[in-house]
Amino acid sequence: MGTYDVTSSTVTHQGTLSRVRVDQVVMSDGAVAEREIVEHPSAVAVVPVQPDGRVVLIRHYRHAVSETIVEIPAGKLDVHGESPDAAARRELLEEVGLEAAALEQLACFYNSSGWTDEMTTVYLARDVRPGSPPSDFVADGEEADIEILRLPLADAVARVVSGSINDAKTVIGLLLADRQMANDGGAATP
Repeated sequence: MGTYDVTSSTVTHQGTLSRVRVDQVVMSDGAVAEREIVEHPSAVAVVPVQPDGRVVLIRHYRHAVSETIVEIPAGKLDVHGESPDAAARRELLEEVGLEAAALEQLACFYNSSGWTDEMTTVYLARDVRPGSPPSDFVADGEEADIEILRLPLADAVARVVSGSINDAKTVIGLLLADRQMANDGGAATP
């Protein structure tokens, strides 16, 4: 594998949470290619499974695709010094009002390594119970319109297979949670 040296890097947009830069990169054959990169905070996502085996999902509007998407609870690592574990617990409380006694890391993946440095860590939370978001938390924007869904894990996995659940972190999370629970002897798809 050759080296890919960056000869210049220019920030073309500085947003609230992300920025876009354009790099000039020398390819292994000596040609120079331009690459647009979005620098974005990493994220966490949680597959919350209730004691009855139902998974808790949300229906959430996503402007980038102009659709309402079914997802697992998730959010950015946007609190200074917060660990991914703590962020996952915070997002679980804020988005669906649930607490988890323990989290199991299922995966850590690059969201789209061809154009962004964002990485998501996905957790399984079993036997979740009701909790209260922090008193200073106020859902705004699209988060104010989140709808909570509770489905048997097998039904959620069937929706992944049929294509009606197509959000990447949710697909990854549900399939890995199903596998983990089957390996542990817990509820899983038949």
